[in-house]
This record gives sequence, structure tokens and C-alpha cells, in this order.
Amino acid sequence: MPSTSAKQLEHREQQLLRLLAVAPYLLLATSATLSMITATDAWSDRLVTLGLVVLAVAWMWTMSTRRTAGAVYVTGLILLIALLCSRDMWFAGFFGFVGYLHSWQYLRDRWRFVGLTATAAISVTTFTGGLPGPMPAAILVHLLFIVAIVTAVGLFSSIGDVTREHSAERKRMVVQLEQTIRENEGLQAQLLVQAREAGVLEERQRIAREIHDTIAQGLTGVITQLHATERAMDVGNDGFARRHLGNATTLARESLAEARRSVHAVGPSELESTRLPDAIATAAAEWSRLHGVAVDVITTGDVRQLHPEAEVTLLRVAQEALSNAGKHAAASRVGLTLSYMDDVVTLDVRDDGAGFDPARAGRGGGFGLTSMRQRVDRVAGVLEIESEPGQGTAISASVPALSRGSSEERRTADD
Repeated sequence: MPSTSAKQLEHREQQLLRLLAVAPYLLLATSATLSMITATDAWSDRLVTLGLVVLAVAWMWTMSTRRTAGAVYVTGLILLIALLCSRDMWFAGFFGFVGYLHSWQYLRDRWRFVGLTATAAISVTTFTGGLPGPMPAAILVHLLFIVAIVTAVGLFSSIGDVTREHSAERKRMVVQLEQTIRENEGLQAQLLVQAREAGVLEERQRIAREIHDTIAQGLTGVITQLHATERAMDVGNDGFARRHLGNATTLARESLAEARRSVHAVGPSELESTRLPDAIATAAAEWSRLHGVAVDVITTGDVRQLHPEAEVTLLRVAQEALSNAGKHAAASRVGLTLSYMDDVVTLDVRDDGAGFDPARAGRGGGFGLTSMRQRVDRVAGVLEIESEPGQGTAISASVPALSRGSSEERRTADD
């Protein structure tokens, strides 16, 4: 008999599948309701919109169950999304999401990205009020928005597929192990289930941290550069527009590379052939170039190679602290100090920005501070945050100064 935890996990998965089956109709109903409430056109036009809504419901209800007609179904769905978006932009904000979901679900291989691209093109065109003008820069910005959306949806969907594959593989392994130890004591079965659930939770937390620290920050940078491009175009400064477009392209490539590394649980590329102080200095210089804010980087003490996880932790803390300073602090100067001491290595990040209330952030803050704290806790370190509104922010992360060699020697001795 499956364990109680396994039954609960299966029940949650069934609930999720039922929610995914109902979600397209809820999104369509939300779009239709908002359209009817805010509409100012004649009732004859509203009836046309409602007719298209009914047609969309009928199409999803009859065609989505026919797996052999996936391409036909998605083509019709995207056509209906386009027609409804032409009636009201509310359909792009809610019902348009079904195009991404079902393109990935019902299509295969490169056809998935064809569906994603078509849906993104409809949504972007709807939100921007129509196709771009004849200027090459305007067309390029329009295309970059589409590419950014397709890249983000594709990456998150790919990571979801990998997570599901890992979960399925774990289930197969658990079934085999349960068959082997079925005659053992009940405590052993309980420990097995707990180990499985801990592994699933650890994998989810790892993917969440990597998504936040790589993909999310990269996409935020891309959007920032595209907005800067639009402002430069508005004032006719083509030189600045091209520079910001180049920055956006570079950030998109880096985010894609980091996403692939995250899926395969590979460490950051900055530390493959570079020492930690140099990697932090490079990250600070790149952030300074993108945000136009001066950054001072200082390294003190005897620089030595640390355990890989400790180095990754300090680098990610530095990147997250810089990202927060760029998004929230509006700082004019940032300072980073990496201090190598006998027992610990400490990273201090200070800015003269707007500051915040750490107590309030602790109760309802974003994932960034939580991710930093989780990373530092994993290596038995300490994270301290000092800030006040209007007084800037200081973040200090201290990790044990365990070198790569000493950790290997310890594992050998334990063996």
C-alpha cells in the first residue's frame, strides 16, 4: 500500500491538474466580465464579443480533449485569442495566457515556440495599441519584447518540465525501494517518505533561488534597458538607444546561459576560472556600467580558495544586494568589502540609498532577502541587515572560511 504522504502528494497533483483544466475558462470569464463592465460601445458590438466568447468556450471544450488534433486546436485557439484581443485588451491580459499554456501543453518541439511567438505577438501588439511604425528602432523594440516574453515563458516551462521529470523519476525510485523494504519495520518506510519529501522540497528551493538570482534579475535588467531605449528614442538619441539595445541583448544571452546551468545544477560561470574577489569585482563593474552608479570594491586579508558552495553564496549575495540597490535604493554610491579572516570570510555591502524598515521587510518582504538568508544558512553562515528609511542599507554575510582542501580532507577522514 502506498504511504500516507504519497497519497497526499498524488491528491495534490490531481487537484493541480483539475485547476489547470478549469483555469482557461476562469481566465476567459474574467476577461469577458471586465470587458462587459468597462465597455462603452453599442450592445450589438458587445453581443459580437459574447458570441466569440461562447465560440472560444465551445472550441476549448470540444477540441482540447482530442490529443491527435493538437496543432489544429492551438491554431484555432490563437485565432480566437487574436479576434477577442481586437475587441478588447482585457482578453490579452488574462485569456491570452491560455495561448502560452496550451501551446506548450499540446504542441511539441519547435512548434511549441511557434505557438508561444504567435501568442506573444498578439499580446504585445494589443498592449502597445497596434503594430510599430516604420522606424527600424521601433520595430526592433517591438520584436525584442516578443523575444523576451517567449524566452521567459520557454525557460520557465522547460524548468517545470525538468522538475516534473525529476519528480517522476523520484516516484519510480521510491516505488522500487518500497517494494524492497516492504517487509521491514514501519519506521523505515516513514523515514523513506520523509527523505523523498525533503528531496523534492530541496530541489524546489534550489530552482526558486536560481530563478530569482539569475533569470529574474536578468529579465529585470532587459526590461530596464528596453525602457531606457524607448526614452532615448523619444528624444531622438539613436546612439544611446543602440547602446541600451546592446545591453539588453547581452543580458538576455547571459540569462539564457545561466538558466541552462541552473537546470543542470551547475555553479555560476563567473567562478569556473576566476577567483571570488575578481568575480565580485566583475559583477560590481557590470552593475555600475548598467546603472551609472559608482561602486567601490575592496578586498582585505589573505585571499584563498574557499569551499565552492561558500564562494557561490558570497557571489550570489553580492549580486542580489546590488540588484536591490538598483531596483529600490536609488543610491548614488555603493561599496563592497570582502574580508578574509582566520575563521570566517565576510562580505559587506553598503549603499547610501533610500533604505527600508528591516522588521517590516522580514514580515512581508520579497524573495530576494529570503533567498540570501537561505543561502547563508545552508553554509552555516550569518546574514545581518541594517537599514533605516532615508539612511541607506548595510548587508553583511559571514561564512566559515572552510577551504576546498580542508573539506576534502574532512570527508576522507569521515570515510
